[in-house]
Amino acid sequence: MQEADIIVVGAGACGLMAARMLSKAGKRVAILEARDRTGGRIHTVDNHTFSTPTESGAEFIHGELPVTIGLLKEAGIKYHAIEGELWRHDAGSFMQEENFVEGRELLILRLQELKEDTTVAAFLDQFFSDEKFASLRNSVKGYVEGYDAADTTKASAFAFRDEWSADEISEQFRPNGGYHHLVQFMENDCRQSGCAIHLSSVVKEIRWQPGQVVVFTDKHTGYSAKKIIISVPLGIMQATPLFENALCFHPAIPEKIKAFQLLGFGAVIKILLNFREAFWKDGLRGHDGKNLKSMGWLFSAAEIPTWWTQLPDKSSLLTGWLAGPRALKMKDLNDEQILDKTLRSLSEIFEMSVEELSNNLSDWRVNNWTADPFTLGAYAYSTLETHEAIKIVTEPVGDTLFFAGEALHDGARMGTVEGALASGQLVVKQVLG
Repeated sequence: MQEADIIVVGAGACGLMAARMLSKAGKRVAILEARDRTGGRIHTVDNHTFSTPTESGAEFIHGELPVTIGLLKEAGIKYHAIEGELWRHDAGSFMQEENFVEGRELLILRLQELKEDTTVAAFLDQFFSDEKFASLRNSVKGYVEGYDAADTTKASAFAFRDEWSADEISEQFRPNGGYHHLVQFMENDCRQSGCAIHLSSVVKEIRWQPGQVVVFTDKHTGYSAKKIIISVPLGIMQATPLFENALCFHPAIPEKIKAFQLLGFGAVIKILLNFREAFWKDGLRGHDGKNLKSMGWLFSAAEIPTWWTQLPDKSSLLTGWLAGPRALKMKDLNDEQILDKTLRSLSEIFEMSVEELSNNLSDWRVNNWTADPFTLGAYAYSTLETHEAIKIVTEPVGDTLFFAGEALHDGARMGTVEGALASGQLVVKQVLG
């Protein structure tokens, strides 16, 4: 039986932040991580066949965020603003756009008129049911599903209002060289402060009583501590007890598990396509010779609807993105089947044959986070019950069980690296009392 003061389950951004702070505070910390690497849903792939380090998961810094930016500066990691024009492909034509969502000012105005929270779908039915708003409804639905990975029949209209009123959607950055530099910085800090990091250690059972925790992994290895922080993805906490990677608590914590079920957790499939030549930078056939050399984002009605480039980096990497309920429907497809749908979507958009696109493709990678056995989804979004559910979940149990993660950040940064890091900071304050 290996002993520590505090066990942290999960070495994602939240778990590493918490372990780093606790270790620096002089606590003996042991991290148990199911994967063979740290970072969780942050995973930068530095493959020589790709034209640039590629992000399988988290990629953007969504604004001048204090915790993320502060940590990057502490680590000496530079970051840069993303660039590029917004384009939309519709009915065989390319059109340049100003905003991610149509009718933004009118949307905010109507959202501010809401007295009680409702779902985004119900909000649209209430204020924008007229046929003349069909395009706006599709735009909002596409944004909520694509950006928030949310289901509009469950997503909170108040959360959508707060997100849009923040006026930070245009401020996006990327860490130079990828997010993995930030993960490595936190991991190194943890180790230097004496934190033990155990990889490929899938937690199966948590036996606890006030002031005492014993954890068993799939390798039948036991760990004991006075306190435990559980910072696994929401999908694992929502999984049925029969799921192979579900956590088993003795005694059970039914109130917590019930509250976890009330939180929204979105599905995402992210496809990385590295081409030998960036064909979108040339005059496009059949589209009046339009040139998308400055394209940053492209939205379409194709099966894989959302695309982006690496601007300002000169790269031939094109990222495809499918999120929300439509991604959930594809979660059981294999990588080759998803690649086929991806190339067919590009073929439809750019009027190029699948064969031509395939011949130009130098490497590809499908990241189906909803099928990932250690995640079962992408990131959280706010439902009507989220605020109250987070209160229940983040209340410590017997000053022994503590829960944290991006899904438990009660604010506009839920679902982001910032939310995960901030939740890690908060749980440390709870643990240290």
